[in-house]
Amino acid sequence: MAVICNTCGLPNDLCACGELEKDQTQIVVRIEERRFKKKGTMIEGINPKMNDLGKVVKELKARYACGGTVKEGYIFLQGDHRDTIKTTLVKLGFPEASIEVH
Repeated sequence: MAVICNTCGLPNDLCACGELEKDQTQIVVRIEERRFKKKGTMIEGINPKMNDLGKVVKELKARYACGGTVKEGYIFLQGDHRDTIKTTLVKLGFPEASIEVH
């Protein structure tokens, strides 16, 4: 027996709720200055229920060879990565139109 999605009512193999949720998210990337004038890239707006934030931050840390963490629904990476973070998030499957870099 196929498992039915609670949101759309379709079987899970035909369900597109996850892709629709990714299209509706608004991701904001900004710089935050920490102690001793250290800069960090903050990524907000990724839904932790639809995306495994641990897996996303692991990919980003490997790509940028930096430290990072997931806290309270946002991702924090050490260093300023504003110039290339948009293309990296698009490669991870997030739509380009929903990513806003400040």
